[in-house]
Amino acid sequence: MSIKAGGLIVFRRVQNSIQYLLLQASYGDNHWTPPKGLLEDGEDFKTAALRETKEEAGFSDDHLSIMQDFERTLKYEVEGKPKEVVYWLAELKDPNQTVKLSSEHQCYKWVLLDRACVLSKYEDLQETFRLAEAHLLM
Repeated sequence: MSIKAGGLIVFRRVQNSIQYLLLQASYGDNHWTPPKGLLEDGEDFKTAALRETKEEAGFSDDHLSIMQDFERTLKYEVEGKPKEVVYWLAELKDPNQTVKLSSEHQCYKWVLLDRACVLSKYEDLQETFRLAEAHLLM
């Protein structure tokens, strides 16, 4: 049985640029990812994505405009178990809204595409950022 998680690629528009939110885990290898987390009993991917974004970054559905026409599923293995993560693209309505980190994360950054790709490390996540940027620039 695969591990299932949902997440949001949160972005904001600041002075003609697109900045993406990355959170640094406070555990393991301190990896950087967009807000995401495991589905709880009875949840679908999008419900989990919204709940996790609220828990990890402090942004509720009211703070975000979710782009229904951008959805990306990543499949990979974690400690020998298959994992499936579904991401949606979500714009922060107020670019000055404050990030409120949970104890699961020790740091956050708003970064441009190139830096998001460097920090995220994983090729499928890097590709997701590139596709998100292309989608936003269409």
